Amino acid sequence: MSEEIIVAGWMDYEPGDRDPMLGHLVELGRRTREAEPGCLDYAMTADPTDGRRIRVYERWTSQQALDGHFTTAHMKEFRAATTGLTRVGVSLNTHRIAASQPMR
Repeated sequence: MSEEIIVAGWMDYEPGDRDPMLGHLVELGRRTREAEPGCLDYAMTADPTDGRRIRVYERWTSQQALDGHFTTAHMKEFRAATTGLTRVGVSLNTHRIAASQPMR
């Protein structure tokens, strides 16, 4: 069994670009969860204390599933739709998870 992958971090956008980008990300997340069985979770949220920041959390069954995500039609459409939006900072990391357990 392969290790699960978590992508977590943040992306900053020009103040006027954050909300349009967030709208595109919400739609991308919906399409990703519906069409990609390797996607276990895909959530992008506005940071309530920073008007530029979007928080990122993705959970995948494997690195292969994450790699495949970048080749999908909905990802290509997302990239085309967001070409005019300006990202000014980013900190995203992938984490390999060998084991998990419920929090008590």
